[in-house]
Amino acid sequence: MTLSLVPIDVARFPEWQERCRAEYAADLVETGESPEAAQRHADASFVGAFPSGVPTADNAVFDVVAEGLGVVGYVWVGSDVSEDPSAWWVWDVAIDSEHRGRGWGRSAMELAEQYAREQGAQTLGLSVFGFNVAARRLYESLGYETTSVKMRKTL
Repeated sequence: MTLSLVPIDVARFPEWQERCRAEYAADLVETGESPEAAQRHADASFVGAFPSGVPTADNAVFDVVAEGLGVVGYVWVGSDVSEDPSAWWVWDVAIDSEHRGRGWGRSAMELAEQYAREQGAQTLGLSVFGFNVAARRLYESLGYETTSVKMRKTL
């Protein structure tokens, strides 16, 4: 089945942003942040990423669309926070739970890499929460290398 990235409709962007922000805050809580701190952290991230309230070519959000099924997930890819215009970042990627296990996460990542390359990217980074073992395995199988590790111990 063919998969493609389709720029998210601007009318749906607020809904996507709220979903993505809530998922990010929940992940932060799972790593130990308080719910209040996680919400503040997520809110600040999205305000900083989308100051005009919409995606741009260098900070793009796509629906992941499977032929015959429609939207099965999303990808958010854009320039990273460095001064290097050739350094890009996968800010978020998600395949809806009922569509997982079909290789679409891999295909979505490959399409995101292609988009970033077309925009002038020479590197593509990402962060993954330590508890997300399936995602870590996917990224490693795609050739992503660990560049840093953050650890904590509850006392």
